[in-house]
Formats: sequence, C-alpha cells, structure tokens
Amino acid sequence: MFIGYDENSKGQVKILKSVNGEDRTKFGSFKQSEAVSFSVLLPRSLGVCSVIMRLLTDDGDEREIRLEFLSTSLGIDEYHIRLDLCELCESDGLFFYDFELVRADKSLYLSSINNVDCEMCERHGNRFRLLVYDNDFVTPSSYYGKTVYHIFVDRFYKGKTEVEKRSDAIMDNDWESGTPQYARVQGERISNNVFFGGTLYGVIEKLSYIRSLGADMIYLSPIFEAYSNHKYDTGDYEHIDSMFGGDKAFANLISEADKLGMKVILDGVFNHSGDDSVYFDKYGKYGNKGAYGDINSRYADWYTFKNHPDEYECWWGIDIHPRFNQNNDECREYFVGKDGITAKYIKEGAGGWRLDVADELSEVFLDELRKTVKNADPEAIIIGEVWENAADKIAYGKRRRYLRGKQLDSVMNYPLRSAIIDFLRYRDASILSDTLIEIYSSYPKCVCDCLLNILGTHDTERILTVLGGICDKSALPDGHSNEELSKMNLSAETRYEAKKLLKLAAVIQFTSYGIPSVFYGDEAGLEGYHDPFCRRTYPWGDEDIEMLEFYKSLGEIRRKEKAFREGAFEVLFSQDAFLAYKRGDDDGIIVLINRGDEEKKYSLDGKYIDILSDKSYNDVVAENTALILKKA
Repeated sequence: MFIGYDENSKGQVKILKSVNGEDRTKFGSFKQSEAVSFSVLLPRSLGVCSVIMRLLTDDGDEREIRLEFLSTSLGIDEYHIRLDLCELCESDGLFFYDFELVRADKSLYLSSINNVDCEMCERHGNRFRLLVYDNDFVTPSSYYGKTVYHIFVDRFYKGKTEVEKRSDAIMDNDWESGTPQYARVQGERISNNVFFGGTLYGVIEKLSYIRSLGADMIYLSPIFEAYSNHKYDTGDYEHIDSMFGGDKAFANLISEADKLGMKVILDGVFNHSGDDSVYFDKYGKYGNKGAYGDINSRYADWYTFKNHPDEYECWWGIDIHPRFNQNNDECREYFVGKDGITAKYIKEGAGGWRLDVADELSEVFLDELRKTVKNADPEAIIIGEVWENAADKIAYGKRRRYLRGKQLDSVMNYPLRSAIIDFLRYRDASILSDTLIEIYSSYPKCVCDCLLNILGTHDTERILTVLGGICDKSALPDGHSNEELSKMNLSAETRYEAKKLLKLAAVIQFTSYGIPSVFYGDEAGLEGYHDPFCRRTYPWGDEDIEMLEFYKSLGEIRRKEKAFREGAFEVLFSQDAFLAYKRGDDDGIIVLINRGDEEKKYSLDGKYIDILSDKSYNDVVAENTALILKKA
C-alpha cells in the first residue's frame, strides 16, 4: 500500500483502491462490471504537479491517463482516477500499470514491489498487475476451509482385499524398507513397473485415519489403467487400473468417502497418453488398432506424426508419452465433450480434477473442460498444475487465461512453497510476506479461498529432507549419485532441527489463505530425495508420533476456526525473521512466526491464547516458534 520515500518527504506515499466506497487496496483483480477508484497520496514536499497512470494492455498498447487533483491536507496531496472496467475491456483481460509523478525538474515513478506496496524510483520499475475476470466467476465454496490429503496409491496402503496382479508387473514385497526402482543416472529410462501393492481398497481402509488428520478431501495421483506404477502414462481412461482394484474399488471408495463427508479429486493426465495404450498401442497389446500400428486407425489423427509411425510429438521429447492433438475435434470431444471422460467420473462421484501439466493444455480444451465439468456438477473443483504466478503466466509464448473465470478454479500454490522454504533458509520474512501479498492481490478472492497450498508432492523432494538440507549442508543431494541418495537419511541431530522447521512450515501452510494439501507420509516424518525417493511407502507402525500429533492438531484447528474458511488475509508486520498476519475480521486469527534465534516481542491489544499450545500469549514469541492466536 505504501512505502516511505526519504527523510525529506515529510510523509508517506500511498496508493489506495476502492470499489463503490469499499476498500480494495489489497486486491489487484476485479469483476468486469466493476469500477475501480485509485487514490494516490503524496507529500507536497515532493513537488509533484501532476500524476499520470500509464496503463499497458496485454497486447502492448499503452494509454496515459491523467489523474484528477482532489485536495491537499496536512501537507499531503491526493490525486484520483476512476476506471470503469466494462469500458476498459469487453470481457476479461489483463493490464499492467504504474504512475508517473510529474515534477518541474524530473519525473519520479511509483512501481510495484508485490502488486500492493510501491516504491518510488527515478526510472520505470515493475508495473502493477490488474486482472479483470468474468462477472459470473465463482469457485466451489464447499471446498473453502478444507484440507486435502494427497495419495500416491501404490505407496500408501495395501489393504486386505486381493486385487488382480498384472503378469508383467514386478512386485516388491518389502513394504517397510524397500527402495523404489531408480535410474542409475538421473534421466536414464527405467520401466517403472515395480509395484509395492498399494490399492484403492487400502485407501478405503484408511479413510478414518485420513479423517483424523482433519482432511476432508483426498487427491489421488493417477489411477487409470496404465503400465507404470505412477500411471502418468495412461493406457485406458475408461477404466481404473486393476492393480489398484479396478472400477469396483473406485466405486466403493467414492461411496465410503461420501459417508464420511469426504470428496475425492482425480488426477487428469489429458495432454498425453502412454505409448502402451488403447489409443497409441505401440506394442500391439490392444490388437494393433491404435495410432502407431494403423495409419487408418480412428486414433491416428489424435496424435501428430512427423513421419509415421516412429516420429511423433510427445511430452518433453519423451517417446513413451505421445502427445494428444488437442486441435482434433474427436479427440477433444472424448475428454471434454458432454459425455466425455471428464464428465464421466464427475457423474460417478469424483469431486473434481487436478490437471496435470496445465500449461500444455490448449485454451479451447480448458474452456470446454470447464463447461463440461460444471454442467456435470457445479461444485466440482478444477485445479491446474501451474508452477508460477497463474495470473500472468506465459506458456509457449502465449499469455494464459487460467483465472479469468472460464477455465480453472484454482492452481497448485508452488510460489508459496518456494517462499516458505526460502524464508526458513534465509530468515528473511519479506520473501514470504511479499509472495503472500502478491498472490493474494493477483488472484480473484474466490481463487485464493481454494488455492492448493503444498509443501511437497510426488514431483518434489520430501519437505523434511529439504529442510534438513537447510539445517545441515551435508544433507543436500548435490554431487550424490542416485544409489547414494537411495540410502541417505538425515542424521538424528539434523532431523531434530528439520522437524522444528517443518512445524513452522506446516503452520504457514495451514493458516494461509487457500487449502493445505498434505502429501501422504509428510505428517509421519517420511524422508526422501527427488523422484522416485520421494515416493517411498507410508511407514505404517513406524510413524514419527510427534509430527503426526502436530499435524492432527493443525487439522483440528483448521476445521474449528471459521476464519480459515474464507476469512480475509492481511500481513500485519514483516521484519527480519519475524512475520505476523491475520485471518478473518477483528476477532479472527493472528499468526506469528519467529524464524530468528532470539525471542521476539510483539504486542497485541487485548488478551490472546495460542490455540496450538492452549497457553496465554504474553507478547513474546520464542525463537524458531509459530503461534496461532485467538482472542481469549
């Protein structure tokens, strides 16, 4: 909102935003029908004679709009402008802006720090982001305030029900200490056909456990028929893999989860199939009717061949993942038509889709997917795998429209994960506060309320292992071979320190706006370096009880406190290694994080209780401690 200029400015520079008199300074996204008022407050001592908004369209066209001088009071001048967004753009859109402060000698510029706070520069700096979204855009409110549990099925729990084992699958029966199959050199091809035996029946048997963590939703890594244990090489989207229990197990899971008030989110891998699939059928398993073996196959145009059959487009050049031609109407209809795959599983009870490699999916594919899924169930959620700020993401040279109301509901909050880790590593609260402020101001509020907040996934190192590398550089993976990493564990001392940091990280994950997503085993203290070592089996009977109880406490707090449902978010204080932020209204929750090695004094009006420890707050936060405060 503001930043001081210098000792001679005799005041502070402020940029305020409002809609119909309501303060919207913390936001940078607005409905297309809204009119946004901007107020720029400047110390008269700066010698500014006029203020100009320099507004840049996403196409590169720039408009200069002079602000109206309103008044001066106590040495502060106020300039004002009202932008009618329906006149600015016909539908949704993305704009960038800054302010030029015109003076007799030399202009100054107000540039963006985190899309809310500004800095005064002598040259053009970062512009603020203005996202205009569809008037009818809403996200599923039934997901607000929830908690997600992310399961990699083969490594979670076997269950007592026997399932059909594939003849070409290799079983590793050493659940307790077996090591996932890994490449000798990272990037080298491996078959990924070694299974530990986790099934959907196993997930059913552990529903009560998952519920005890406070989780209301389960996000399953891919479960459709496929050759590999990870299932990102889909063989047949119309059936659940027999190794996981097949279609019957899925139906049972949906039914049993529903009894507990839980929803199941599926992983949609729609950019590519496996080469060993009914659609491509490179190895003739499905009768040589696929695109590879038959140029006249109905599936031939579902892919893009440069030279049939061996030269074809594939995901990131990996030939076992032939890429679908999303411009083919029949192919697209199969997935996002009204009777397509995305609708089929929503109608069967799935609570939504997490879209793998969303950047690879075409605009028309995502547009049609949203219509289809929302027609099947308006409360079904659509979450995209996007690793950067999704409001202004450019993929393959094209700006994406993810969060403007016609495509995604939410994304995986990778920027928050990175910011949490960097905050813990560098002890600089501005890293975290700027990211929290920027994302909150960049996305529509309804998106922020259902962002998927992650610390780890099947694609990342285990969070405890990452934090161990912060505590002890000898725990870093750099320079170690995969064979060495397969056997490496944190020392007892390093693990002890890493657990302290994990508690801080988990508090931030559970109390920030959005939905925390716990990767199975993180709550049990599971360690592991990069894929596949982050995909070890859940340590049933050997959990880290301290961490497990801590996660259960966070889940219970989150479930009880309404501020975490869709309460407002505000950074209260950020300095050095200390961060304070608030959720909800004046009687909401205040979160204090001290990453420093010394206690920090922070005073609050009134009496508060730390609901993590159930102790009264005495205006002191101990070193490397997080508190979740509620008014007594």
